[in-house]
Amino acid sequence: MKIRTATTRDANKLANLIHFEVYVHRHLDWRQPLDWIGKNPFLVLEKNGEIIAALVCPPDPPSVSWVRLFAMTSSQERMPIWELLWNEAINQLRDNAGVKWLAAMPLHSWMQSLLIHSGFINKYNVLMLSWENRGISAEKLKSPVNIRPMRHDDITAIRKIDKLAFEPVWQNSIDILTLAYQQSSVSTVIKINQEIVGYQISTSTAIGAHLARLAIHPDFQGAGLGYTLLRDLLNRFADNRVNRVTVNTQKDNIHAMSLYSKAGFSPTGEEYPFYQFCL
Repeated sequence: MKIRTATTRDANKLANLIHFEVYVHRHLDWRQPLDWIGKNPFLVLEKNGEIIAALVCPPDPPSVSWVRLFAMTSSQERMPIWELLWNEAINQLRDNAGVKWLAAMPLHSWMQSLLIHSGFINKYNVLMLSWENRGISAEKLKSPVNIRPMRHDDITAIRKIDKLAFEPVWQNSIDILTLAYQQSSVSTVIKINQEIVGYQISTSTAIGAHLARLAIHPDFQGAGLGYTLLRDLLNRFADNRVNRVTVNTQKDNIHAMSLYSKAGFSPTGEEYPFYQFCL
């Protein structure tokens, strides 16, 4: 067996591996798995000239590498294949002085077992909450605000807020935020005195919509801005007859849970483990 870096010539074989094999872990991402070709580590494992497995975990932002894809044929034993690719990936990442963490949110128990075997720690769980077009009360603000649709030239200001509002593992790069904006169905910013102090990015789903990102600059938190931005979003969806909106948040994030509960969100019962590995 041979490990090598994927190239664009592998695209068709990798697509078949992703779409037709049983053992496939895919990170919920703004990029499709094959869009990461050219970013390392993007490793494939060959046997007799055929690709039997792939592991994708390039850093983005620079300090964090998410396990964005692990896929393999069902004809092979999972643990030996994972170990071969994982050992090569971790060696490449250790050569990159900027990478401090690896992260993963596995949906399958078999993937959780592989991660635990390699030293990943289950730091906490992420819950899914749902809003079912319930009425929400207004919030009196301490400062006059303006909410408007997001523009492409807002991305730099949004990136600064994103970096301040989230811990490193959850931060997004300029490139990812640009993709998120481009793929959004509703994206808005909230301003005070002409300064962007918060934003949200939401997408359409088969059953409604999903709030993918909401952040307020730390200097302006506690003034009800997050709730106002959220209420505006839900009103926009309700006006367009979208009656179900979902959001994910950390189970132990008291402030976020309080905000979403106040807005009428409730747990769906779906829960996803977050695993982290420190380099």
